[in-house]
Amino acid sequence: MPASYAYLGPEGTFTEVALRTLPETATRELVPMVSVPAALDAVRNGEAEAAFVPIENSVEGGITTTLDELVAGEPLMIYREVLLSITFALLARPGTKLSDIKTVTAHPAAQPQVRNWMRANLPDVIWESAASNADGARLVQEGRYDAAFAGEFAAARYGLVPLETEIHDAENAQTRFVLVGRPARPAAPTGADKTSVVIWQRDDHPGALLELLQEFAVRGVNLMLLQSRPTGQGIGNYCFAIDAEGHISDRRVGEALTGLKRICPEVRFLGSYPRAEVDPHDVCAPRAGTSDSEFIAAADWLARCQDGRF
Repeated sequence: MPASYAYLGPEGTFTEVALRTLPETATRELVPMVSVPAALDAVRNGEAEAAFVPIENSVEGGITTTLDELVAGEPLMIYREVLLSITFALLARPGTKLSDIKTVTAHPAAQPQVRNWMRANLPDVIWESAASNADGARLVQEGRYDAAFAGEFAAARYGLVPLETEIHDAENAQTRFVLVGRPARPAAPTGADKTSVVIWQRDDHPGALLELLQEFAVRGVNLMLLQSRPTGQGIGNYCFAIDAEGHISDRRVGEALTGLKRICPEVRFLGSYPRAEVDPHDVCAPRAGTSDSEFIAAADWLARCQDGRF
C-alpha cells in the first residue's frame, strides 16, 4: 500500500491542485480530509506520512487555523512549501442566473479576496463559510447554497457551471501551502531556505517583542513573516509565529535561535526547508559580518584569546 498524504479536502480544492505539483505525489495516496486539524491529526496519529495544508495568503496573511494547530499539540515539522496563484470562479447549478443568487459560500480565507467583487456584483447576497472552497461547491451541488466561490476546475467535479471567472480583488494573489510531517533532521540547506519557529515571551514588559526581534536583527537574519497568536491564557498573552530567511545550519540563524532559547520560556522549531520558486542564484549574500565564514573566524579569534594566542 503506498504511503499517503492527507490534505484539506474534499477533491477539487486549491490545496489539492497545489499538492499535485509535488513530483512525489505520483507515488503517494492522496487522502482528502474535512479540515486542516483533521489533516494534521492524521500525521500525529500515524495515519498519514504527511499533511498538505494552506498556511498563508498574500491578501490576509497567515491562515490562523493552520498556525494554531502547529503551535499546539504534538510537534510537527514543515518540509516543503508551494506557492499557488489564486483566482476564483463563481460556481452554481446549471440554469442559475446571477440574479437568482441569494446565498454564497466558500472557505473564510476566500472572502477577503472576493469582497469588493461581491460588493459590486452581489451586494445583497448572504455569505456563509464552508470548510473549504471545494466543500462549498459540494454544498451548492446538494442545494444548500445558491453559489460558491471556488477554483473553476471544481465545476465539472461537482456538476456546476461557472457564472463568472477570473474573480479576484488583488492582482497576483497567492496562497502558500506547506507539507508537514513528524519531526526529523531537516534537509540539507539549498542556499535559498526558510526557517519557521514559534516563540513565547517570558513576560509582558516594555520592549519585550523588540528584545526577541533583536536576536535576528543583530545577526543579519531577515524576517519574512511575523504574526502574533493568542496563547489562550488570558488577554495580552501571545506567542509569535516567525518565518526567517536562511537555514538552521547557517551560523547566523542557529545563533539567533540559540539566543531566543536563552530568553524565551519556549521556542518551537517548525522546520528549515527550501523557499518556493526561488533561484539560489537570486538570493542576496548575507550582509557584512553575518556569513558563516565570519562567524567561524570570530569564534577562532575568541579561542585564541582564551588560549593566550592573540
